[in-house]
Amino acid sequence: MAFPSLLLLLLLSAAFLIAGGSTTLRLDIHHRFSATVRQWVESRSGTELGWPEKGTVEYFASLAAHDRALRGRALSNAPPPLTFSEGNATIRINSLGFLHYAMVSVGTPSVTFLVALDTGSDLFWVPCDCLSCAPSASINYRPDFEFSMYSPNMSLTSQRVPCNSNLCELQRECSGAANLCPYKVAYVSADTSSSGTLVEDVLYLMTEDARSEVVEAKIIFGCGQVQTGSFLDVAAPNGLFGLGMEKVSVPSILASAGLTSDSFSICFGRDGVGRISFGDRGSSDQNETPFSVNKVHPTYNISVIGMSVGNTTTKADFSALVDTGTSFTYFADPAYGQLSQTFHAQVQDKRYAPDPRIPFEYCYYMSSNSTVAPDVSLTTSGGDQFPVNDPIIVISIQQNEFVYCFAVVKSNKLNIIGQNFLTGLRIVFDRERLILGWKHFNCYDSDDSSPLPVGTRNSSRPPGTFGQGSYTPEATKEPGQRYTNHSVDAPG
Repeated sequence: MAFPSLLLLLLLSAAFLIAGGSTTLRLDIHHRFSATVRQWVESRSGTELGWPEKGTVEYFASLAAHDRALRGRALSNAPPPLTFSEGNATIRINSLGFLHYAMVSVGTPSVTFLVALDTGSDLFWVPCDCLSCAPSASINYRPDFEFSMYSPNMSLTSQRVPCNSNLCELQRECSGAANLCPYKVAYVSADTSSSGTLVEDVLYLMTEDARSEVVEAKIIFGCGQVQTGSFLDVAAPNGLFGLGMEKVSVPSILASAGLTSDSFSICFGRDGVGRISFGDRGSSDQNETPFSVNKVHPTYNISVIGMSVGNTTTKADFSALVDTGTSFTYFADPAYGQLSQTFHAQVQDKRYAPDPRIPFEYCYYMSSNSTVAPDVSLTTSGGDQFPVNDPIIVISIQQNEFVYCFAVVKSNKLNIIGQNFLTGLRIVFDRERLILGWKHFNCYDSDDSSPLPVGTRNSSRPPGTFGQGSYTPEATKEPGQRYTNHSVDAPG
C-alpha cells in the first residue's frame, strides 16, 4: 500500500477532542523507525536505505547507540487545549538522532519545520539566517518539500528579543548596538550545539474542539544561526521543540499567556505513532505522583519507593527522570540490581549469553515452551503503581531464532524512565499541580473519561506478555548553565 506524503498524513491524522468543556491541542507522534517515516525519508533519495529491521539485534543496538550519543557519559476552568496547525501527528525518523518529530509552522507568511520533540530541554529553536546549519539541499525528502529555514527579516510578525527581556537568560553576554539576546543549546557528546539569538513570532496552533479554530500564539524561540555536531545531520537538522519546565519553553509561554492550562500530555502508540496535546490536564481516573522538582534545575523527576516483579515486591528509594527522549529505561545500582535479579529469578527459560551487540544484560532463549514474563511495575511516591506494559523486548538473533530481554539498561549514575516503559500510556505532565499522570490509553481514541480535578483512580493493568515496544531520546540542563543540555549516562 502506498503511503501518503508526510504533510498530508499529518493533516489527515489531526484529531480534535472535547473533554469536559475544555479544549486541548495535540499532534500525532511517529517513531523514527516507523514505516511512515521510513517511506518519507527514502523519498528524498529515491532509493531504499539500509535501516535495521525491526526486532533485530541491529535495531536495538542502534537505539542504544542513539541514547549513548545524546546522553554522553553521565546517563476545569482551563482555556481551550491546542495542537499544532499542521496536525497533531508526531513521527519517528530512523536516519535522524531524535526519535519523535512534529510539524510546526511559524511566522507570517508561515514557514513549516520538522522539529525534534524533547521533554529534557526547554528552548524551541529552528535554523535561521544560517552561518552553519544542516544543508537543506542535501536533506530534501520530496520534490515538493524541503527542510525550511527561518529569517526574521522575511516574517511580517517577527520581533527581535532585546537583552532586557525577562526571558533573556544570557544578558551578560549581550554586546554591540544591536541589543539582541543570545542563546546557546549545547550537548556534551559529539560537540553538538545550537546558538543564535532569540526572536518573537507567531506559532500557529489549532484548538481541539468542534470549532477547530486557528490560534496565533506569540512565542519566543531561537533563531539558530550556528549548529554543530549531530545537529548538522542526525539529531535535529530542522530544529528542536523543547518541552521542559523552564519559563522559556513553549508550554510555559502558552500557559503564561492564558492560551492553555499549564499542562500537556504525550501518548505513545505501539506502532510508533503518537500524539501531543497542549493544555491536557488528564482525567479523573488516571494514576499520578508528584514531581520531585529541583528549583535550581527543574526537570520531570519522580520518586520511586518500590518495585514489583511478579509476586515479589521490594522497597526502593530513588528519583527517576521521565524522559520521552530516551529509547530505553536506565537504572543505576542498587535499583538496577534489585529489579533485574528479581526478574531473572522468576524466569524459567535458558539464559542467553551476554552479547556485546545487545544493550540488555538479562536475555533468554524464546521457544514454544517459553513462559509468560512476570509483570513489572514501579510504586511511586503516594502509592500509585506505574505499570510497565512491555517489560521485555523480543530480538531476532538469526533466522527463526529469537531471544527476549528484560528491557532495562544498567546506568552508571542516573535513573531514566524511557519511552519503552511509557508505551501504551497517556502521560500527563501537569506543571500547574506538579504531578505526573498516566493511564492505559489508545492513542487514536478520544478520551471519554471525566476531566480532572476530581474522581477516583484506577490502578489496574494487563498482565505482562511477550511483545515489542517502541522507544524515544532527551537531555537535561546542567545546573548553573543557561539553555544548555547535557547527556545522561547510557552505558551498554
